[in-house]
Amino acid sequence: MNITKNVNGDSTIVCLSGRLDTSTAPEFEAFVNDNLADVSNLTLDCKELEYISSAGLRVLLGMQKKLKGAMKLTNVGELIMEVFEMTGFADILTIE
Repeated sequence: MNITKNVNGDSTIVCLSGRLDTSTAPEFEAFVNDNLADVSNLTLDCKELEYISSAGLRVLLGMQKKLKGAMKLTNVGELIMEVFEMTGFADILTIE
């Protein structure tokens, strides 16, 4: 998994690529805790995210609860969207 962070004013964009699964979720969770604690406007660009497991879903849910501001996901691929819809995450996450 590759994680890239870009800050533009009060907006932060985090680009995810690869797989967010059991082996990479701890790395992503550590990145979130170390880099996104004070972010008020977060966009997760999922254009290059190929796969997400329940471990990845858990990290996203934790992020949404911890963040002080808004979080949205963009460029969500068809396979990832299917996972969000099957698990009910499509109803609790802001996806554009």
